[in-house]
Order: sequence, then structure tokens, then C-alpha cells
Amino acid sequence: MRDFDLNLVRTFVLLYETRSVTATAESLHVTQPTVSYSLQKLRRRFSDELFRRTGGGLAPTTTAQALYPPLHHALAEIESTLSGAHSFDPATACARFTLCLSDLGEVSLLPRLMAALPSRAPGVTLTVRPLDVDSAVDQLGRGEIDAFVASPLISSQRVARIPLFSEGYVGMVAENHPRLRGAAVSLAELTAERHITVFGPTGHHGPRRALEARGLLDRVVLEVTRFSTLPYLVQDSELVAMVPRLVADVFAADHRVRLLELPFHIEPAQVSVYARHSHARTPAQHWLTEFMHETLAEPAIRESLHS
Repeated sequence: MRDFDLNLVRTFVLLYETRSVTATAESLHVTQPTVSYSLQKLRRRFSDELFRRTGGGLAPTTTAQALYPPLHHALAEIESTLSGAHSFDPATACARFTLCLSDLGEVSLLPRLMAALPSRAPGVTLTVRPLDVDSAVDQLGRGEIDAFVASPLISSQRVARIPLFSEGYVGMVAENHPRLRGAAVSLAELTAERHITVFGPTGHHGPRRALEARGLLDRVVLEVTRFSTLPYLVQDSELVAMVPRLVADVFAADHRVRLLELPFHIEPAQVSVYARHSHARTPAQHWLTEFMHETLAEPAIRESLHS
């Protein structure tokens, strides 16, 4: 990158990740005309349009797609070297972060974050918005949120993925279900029962796909959009639900429900924190992602379940 302005690299990488001149300007703390001028310099430098305007924002050209990986990597290396000049002290800082979580995240993960915050960062507060996996990457790119937790694997180059844990599924029925009384349920028993499933923009489609693969979708008598409604609907009915194991343990502790081992394998959900790439995070956002990983990653989850 000799004779190449580092600020132009930052501008290119942020334009690629945010797909927005406005969001890039806000991230760089410059005006939109400044970003547009930098984009013109980049276009001349590479003899390519680089980004085309579409209804969904800026779309990268083939040249831009080829340039992004090496420029992103180089910028990350430089920013990592320079990061020692800036710091965020969680013990004394006052900051507010905005996260996107599913209702499952609010039930099973948010309490762990809030329990750890007072001792780690007493001046930090959180705002939580509902997760929509279809728009979360754009929200992150525009700077509207600082991070989100999701189970679908998102392969977008615009975000960094920080894995937390894998989560399997269990069956959940009313405590006094008249037929399903053991610790496990057979496929024949599941086939005879009526089911409730979750369908919505938060992921966790494994249970529904498992029912579909076994020709049992006609046994689904109720679809809802939030997992958090399941224990209320199950505890006073004969319905069967399939629920991620972590939140199922929470439900079983607080509601009149029992958990059953399923007769077939459901692909585990890969739960991860998604954030902007390292070079684009502020020191505060670096701390946030590290804090979320330390608090929510698999060893911490296992320890909390046995405490």
C-alpha cells in the first residue's frame, strides 16, 4: 500500500461493509461530501466504479469484491498495532451499548450479561432491540447497534463472527401430560401428538425442519413467532414443543413443564456474537465483544447451569 492514503483504505472498507455513504461518514466523523470525494479518488486509483447505487444501498463491483479481503486484512493489522494508543476503562467509563437479541437471548443470555455488568462495568448500560436476522447486518453497518447475537450462521464479509456455543434441542410438554410420562419420547409417540412450532425472523428453524423431514407438519396445530410464549401454551395443554436446551432449562425451572429427550437428532444451533470488524470497532466496542464472549461462551454457560 505504498503511496496509498490509509484514510482511503478506511473509507473503502467502511463503504464495503456499510453499503452507505452516510454510515461511512458517521463512522469516520467526516461529512458525506468528504466520503464522496474519497470515493472518486478510489475510483480513479483503481480505474473502476467500485460501488453502484441500488435500491438497497451501494453494491460493490467485481473489482471491489476482489479488493476487499486484502485491504480489510491490511487495515486490521494496522489498526491492531495502533490500538494501544486508545483504551476503554470499563471500571470508570460511562457508556450505553445497543444490542439486538431474540426473545431466547433476552430470556437466557441477557440475565447473565446483566449479572456480570455491575462488577465489571458499573457505568455501562444496555439498550436491547428485537433481533431480525434479515436486517441486523445492515443495522450494524449503519452504526444503529453495537452487536447482535444470532443462531443462524451469517457468512457476510461485512461482519465479524465470534462463536459462543452450540445448542441442541429437547422436547417440552406439560408437567402432567397424560401420555408422555417418561424422560424420553419415541418417534411413534411424537407422531401421535399435536405440536406447536416457532416460525419467525430469529433463526432456530431446526425443529420445524425435523418435523417436515418426518412428514409430521400436519401434526402442527399452532405456530407462534416467539419461543418465550411456549411454556405458557404448553403447560396448560397437551401440545409438544421442541426447544433449545439452554432456554428449556430456564422454562422448566419457572413453569409447569417437563423436558424430554428426542428420538432423532436436530442440527445444533451455532450461537454467535456478530459485530463490526475489528478495525471498525471503537475501543468501547472492542471491550463489549470481549465481555460478551467471556460471559456467554460455552465454559461460562456450563458453569452457570451447574451453579
